[in-house]
Amino acid sequence: MKRHAFSTRLWHWLNLVCVVVLFMSGLNISNAHRYLYWGDYGFNPADAWTAVPRFPGWMTIPDYYSLAQARAWHVLMAWPFALGLLFMWIAMLANRHFQRDVMTSPGEWNPRAIWHDIVQHLKLSFEHEGSRYNFLQKLAYGVVLGIFLPLMIATGLAISPGFEPAAPWLVDLLGGRQSARSLHFITAWAIAGFFLVHIVLILLSGPIEQIRAMITGGRFEA
Repeated sequence: MKRHAFSTRLWHWLNLVCVVVLFMSGLNISNAHRYLYWGDYGFNPADAWTAVPRFPGWMTIPDYYSLAQARAWHVLMAWPFALGLLFMWIAMLANRHFQRDVMTSPGEWNPRAIWHDIVQHLKLSFEHEGSRYNFLQKLAYGVVLGIFLPLMIATGLAISPGFEPAAPWLVDLLGGRQSARSLHFITAWAIAGFFLVHIVLILLSGPIEQIRAMITGGRFEA
């Protein structure tokens, strides 16, 4: 039995490229106006709820300030990012990967069981029986796939120039264009945090085997 289905592997590597390019081009776009607001409008730094740092060229695409080129890269990657997530959800539901491996059961929300998983992670012990993922992994993947990534798409549409007339309800649902922009920025960094933790855990749990499995599918024994 394959540890990772072909659809999962295909989406994983496509999504990796999309997220990296979207994040780095997004930092370049952020440099155009480093202040974040809540509500519908915002341009005066005095009304901002926070100011973000100016990101250096090595963190951005392109590696120099260019709002036009950064937006072009952002739009280029936004489509495969959004369509890829739709494809992944359809595949997960069709092959029951979500129901079997990601969806948590009521019993897994037992505080004692959750604490056990936390302790095991702190001990760098990632072995578990009967499932591909333990509770913390399921929770993390569920939040990223079901909340963070869809929220990036929704907020990205809400702050896109000219989109509001097409779906004003989405902008209203997110609290206004500036609120959507703030949520877009916060969620992007939440995904970046997940990405860094994900990389660290892979390095600690056998990177060669983990990467090989995500390329070839690997084998899973319950």
